[in-house]
Amino acid sequence: MTLLLLSNSTAPGRGYLEHALEEIHSVAGEAREILFVPFALADHASYTAQVAAALAPSGFSVTGLHEADDAPGAIAAAELIFVGGGNTFRLVDALHRHGLIDPIRSAVAAGIPYLGSSAGTNVACPSLRTTNDMPIVQPPTFDTLGLVPFQINPHYLDPDPSSRHQGETRELRILQYLEENPGPVLGLREGTWLRRDGNRLHLGGTPAGGRLFSRGSSPQEIPVGTDLSTMLSSS
Repeated sequence: MTLLLLSNSTAPGRGYLEHALEEIHSVAGEAREILFVPFALADHASYTAQVAAALAPSGFSVTGLHEADDAPGAIAAAELIFVGGGNTFRLVDALHRHGLIDPIRSAVAAGIPYLGSSAGTNVACPSLRTTNDMPIVQPPTFDTLGLVPFQINPHYLDPDPSSRHQGETRELRILQYLEENPGPVLGLREGTWLRRDGNRLHLGGTPAGGRLFSRGSSPQEIPVGTDLSTMLSSS
């Protein structure tokens, strides 16, 4: 199983996916045809065109899954699957309505590389419960792909001690999640990603690193380059 799970698709001062292009090439190997899943945004055609324009200079061609007459067949035949960001609830609802959860799981288990960004990273987890998004639609279930056995919070933001905001911080929301669910949850700061190659897992990207939350323990800083392979046995 080969996964590249990006916290975000656009880093400050960089173009769309520019900060991760080298890693995308590494994950892709010889693959140059990308099957893009645009269902986290409403305008599938424009979203696919944005991705195609960003990746064309790097030698990739992009086809939107919304264009396929046989979506499960297109997934099974894909060279690389990219699930884009947007609203996670809308994405999960579409994946279930179109019957795409099992086809994507099977394709990735069979060796097709999976690239996710933001919402696409959320759905690689067992559940969407650690998304940052509003529930703008109601999916039939919160269950997602389960390509990793733990939860991720993309776009993780640290508490700002100078902020006058009186609502919950991201840290507090994750701790509340852990009061009801076993965890763990890995917060991915902007510009970072998780890379899975078989039974190996590590944190990559910018020096911002990540933050690991586990029930009954203080949050732990995770530097870029950390081997997180033991998390693949999380339950």
